[in-house]
Amino acid sequence: MWKFLLPAGVFLALIVLFAFGLNPKRDLHYLPSPLIGKPAPEFALSDVLDPGRTVSNRTLKGHVYLFNVWATWCSACRDEQGALLEIAQQHVVPIIGLDWNDQRPRAQLWLQQLGNPYQGVGFDADGHVAINWGVYGAPETYLIDRKGRIVFKHIAPMTMDVWNKEFLPRIAAARRSGA
Repeated sequence: MWKFLLPAGVFLALIVLFAFGLNPKRDLHYLPSPLIGKPAPEFALSDVLDPGRTVSNRTLKGHVYLFNVWATWCSACRDEQGALLEIAQQHVVPIIGLDWNDQRPRAQLWLQQLGNPYQGVGFDADGHVAINWGVYGAPETYLIDRKGRIVFKHIAPMTMDVWNKEFLPRIAAARRSGA
């Protein structure tokens, strides 16, 4: 009897897995984060452009801000750079960058050549800060509320469409709630 039930159970499990995994309405950029609604991990790193300066999210307590993870080895990060520059010029929220598992000279050249949308860029050479934030890969952009909680996480290059549809409404809600 078991020799028939076990294969049938495995077959049923595969059907369920495929039904959820192949759902055409599923957002490919959405990966649930256990950190949503929880305090953003604190960090203090040297700035990419000015190693004597410290970049820390502690200075942004009480402010809504973006935390963008990028690296020069990431081709998708290059794709989002124009959108980040445009967003920074809107002065809606500050953007803090995290240069992840990179080389400082390459990151400095990147920002000089492509432009710098960030108020500060922490240099995370060993990736420890990225691990604390639950980074899957670059680029990733987080929205942090006034209480220092992670409100939203976007895994893919930032675009103006994503900014307008996903981030701006959440920023407005975070400001209205006083959170």
